[in-house]
Amino acid sequence: MYRSPSYETYSGSPLFSDSLSARLPVAGSIPRGYNAFFEYENTLEGYAAAGSELKNPLEKSEANVLEGERLYNIYCTHCHGKTGMADGSVIKGGAYPPPPAYSDGKSSRGGDMKDLSEGKIYHTIVYGLNLMGAHASQISPEERWKIIMHVQNLQNPISEKKETK
Repeated sequence: MYRSPSYETYSGSPLFSDSLSARLPVAGSIPRGYNAFFEYENTLEGYAAAGSELKNPLEKSEANVLEGERLYNIYCTHCHGKTGMADGSVIKGGAYPPPPAYSDGKSSRGGDMKDLSEGKIYHTIVYGLNLMGAHASQISPEERWKIIMHVQNLQNPISEKKETK
């Protein structure tokens, strides 16, 4: 393309009243590649460090847990299933092998899924693991923590039932 149809950086634009072509991102959007200065690298060492150092900054309130469940149903159930038993619609179709179940599966990085710390789950959401792609560009840091609250309930469903009585 000899002449690009796009605007040159910082040139004027008749499309906006202030004529600026360089715009701020839409509120609530997450730019591709942005991970809110996530200081843990995508390595086993970074995973282990995140597991021991990262703690959920949000209060475990009913509203946050319910929002986490809502977000989980959007981003996670197609593979992990509604109850975290690795029986989502994509898995049932036979196209992909199942991920480990939260309550009784084994992590590919060692240990039981039910024992994964919130930091390790957060690291996995940011970078992905095995066939699970990274979700850092789709889920904000606050939303990740809310999803983790719900996943922790799925890791130990018996204690969740005791808490709600």
